[in-house]
Amino acid sequence: MEPVLAAQRWDLPAIETAGDLAEWLSVHPTQLDWFADLKGLCAKLDRPKLQHFHYRILAKRSGGVRLIESPKRQLKEMQRRILSLILERIPPHPAVQGFVKGRSIVSFASPHAGKHVLLRLDLKDFFPAFPAARVQALFRTLGYPETVADLLGGICSSATPRSLWKQRPVEIGLNEWREAQNLYTRRHLPQGAPTSPALANITAFRLDCRLSGLAKSAGAVYTRYADDLAFSGDEEFARRIERFSMHAVAVALEEGFDVNHHKTRIMRRGNRQVLAGIVVNERVNLRRADLEKLEAILTNCVRFGPESQNRENVPNFRAHLEGRIGFVEMVNRAKGQRLRRIFETIRF
Repeated sequence: MEPVLAAQRWDLPAIETAGDLAEWLSVHPTQLDWFADLKGLCAKLDRPKLQHFHYRILAKRSGGVRLIESPKRQLKEMQRRILSLILERIPPHPAVQGFVKGRSIVSFASPHAGKHVLLRLDLKDFFPAFPAARVQALFRTLGYPETVADLLGGICSSATPRSLWKQRPVEIGLNEWREAQNLYTRRHLPQGAPTSPALANITAFRLDCRLSGLAKSAGAVYTRYADDLAFSGDEEFARRIERFSMHAVAVALEEGFDVNHHKTRIMRRGNRQVLAGIVVNERVNLRRADLEKLEAILTNCVRFGPESQNRENVPNFRAHLEGRIGFVEMVNRAKGQRLRRIFETIRF
């Protein structure tokens, strides 16, 4: 892989050898090999203390398995250094709105407000869809020698130990369990690592270029928030939306991504058009029912105490409510401020 010319303008740290990388990350060279684990030794060990991640297996509401892989302290510190001094210096594609400073689900949804038709696609198993080899190739295109690129890719990727998959939770089907095992035991971007969102965005640059160009050729607008893809346009685009959808899916497949076809939505004017919980029919707003429900919870907290409304036993209910209000303020400032005034009268 040849380094891209644009990388010369990104002020990336010069790291020529494995020894330089170990010094840059403040670890001994043997520790560097252990954390990168290019030979996959950790996946063969049934000793949690020697593994680099904490694992949490969740059943998806829509079916399937989600694995949260949280790096342990020292590995997380190394990943954060890679994120701040390398990955965050690389500009993302303009269509990307997720995990980028200054962008949000509001900037993801707002370009689609007031359009005749809105198409939403969902990419399947977004983070594990990026194999470690693809991440290592990315570091080579940034100008790093092969040895350094492989080590950087190893530090930012994970392969789960097979011992993790010995006992299947009853709520997860056998076929879904086997698919997840095959997916996560291969080296991939771990969901839970600080570097994974930025690496996913950068590695998917070609996908975003192709989909953005496809949308432009059809007179449409394209944005992406992680695994959510959104396209919208006028009446002419609405007439050929089904054909366009097939082309967009084909591009995603060619770029190495599967599409959750049961999550594909074509939303026309006259019906509710929603992206990431935000209504975009005329302008960016939240569902009225969601706002009314949150207001009722806050009002009941004032009247009967917060314990009466914490039916799911959320550990820090105050922070939970404040986070929901912050989300409303981001989308609808006036409504959010009204809810915050009610929140401030609650006795926690």
